[in-house]
Amino acid sequence: MSMKAVFFPGDKKVEIREVDIPTPGQGEVLVQLKASAICRSDMSLYHGTSVFEGTKTGCTVPGHEPAGVITEVGAGVGKFKTGDRVAVYLAVGCGECAHCKSGYKMFCKEFKCIGFDSHGGDADYMVVPAENCMRLPDSMGFVTAAVSTDAVGTLYHAQKRMNISGRDILVIFGMGPMGGAGVMIAKGLGATVIAVDMLDERLELAKEVGADYTINGKNVNVKEEINRITKGLGADAAIDCSGSPYAENDALDCVRAHGRVAFIGESKETTIKPSQQLIRKQITVMGSWYFPIQEFDEIAEFIVRKNLPVEKLVTHTFKLEEAEEAFRMFDDRETEKAVFVW
Repeated sequence: MSMKAVFFPGDKKVEIREVDIPTPGQGEVLVQLKASAICRSDMSLYHGTSVFEGTKTGCTVPGHEPAGVITEVGAGVGKFKTGDRVAVYLAVGCGECAHCKSGYKMFCKEFKCIGFDSHGGDADYMVVPAENCMRLPDSMGFVTAAVSTDAVGTLYHAQKRMNISGRDILVIFGMGPMGGAGVMIAKGLGATVIAVDMLDERLELAKEVGADYTINGKNVNVKEEINRITKGLGADAAIDCSGSPYAENDALDCVRAHGRVAFIGESKETTIKPSQQLIRKQITVMGSWYFPIQEFDEIAEFIVRKNLPVEKLVTHTFKLEEAEEAFRMFDDRETEKAVFVW
């Protein structure tokens, strides 16, 4: 039996190959894909490089945000059965170290990423360790589930660590899928949200998913506008999803004394002013990357209970056969969140 699967030979080329449907081994399951979301990090493979050192390009099926139905279980799998609806956790670890046992598999010294180091979800089927499967609530659709494996889960975990609540005015910089997810989560937690971006269409989506205020950094001084909204006090917390050095500095500048700041957008280098921005305000700054696997049940329950409009983050859906066009449009930023659906 064969299936279709996407491969990136490099230089923005996309190949859809007919390959054998894999067989699950010890402790593994076969998942028939129903949704697989495209992420900006996939573009590194698309261009022939990788965001992870040591990952060979062109050899593996991309897609680290998948959801589907288990159709076959390997030996030794007791927790899941055929027909179970699941999302897939992207990090595969050794299973024995303290990080793996705590659920933070991405910190394992043997960390491998699905869709980079092993075959991912841009295919009709994929084999994954059963311990990487996350059960879905009956009422959760596959598109929501796929997007929740990264954008929603990451922003939920960050705001949980920041103790965001109805007492807070939270500023979120960068209204791509991560920032949009952050807005709806913050509103679910009761916060007042200020959304910042340079594109009006992204800010319109931010309003749709709950932002109380929007600021276009092209048109106004962001720090002055936040100061005006907060009546000179500054925000309680800020999250940067953009990775822009300007936004990272604005995030540090805009919070009040004892404020909290989280950096989520990837950034190789930024110059800051520790005395002015950190020390004299006694703020807390954290980096936040993904979430521990056992937290997905809580994340999924929050999405369902708060009726978060996760699918509004998705601007385009594609069939797998349309992969070449899907990745071209995503690379050219003609889409926001895009998802392959079956």
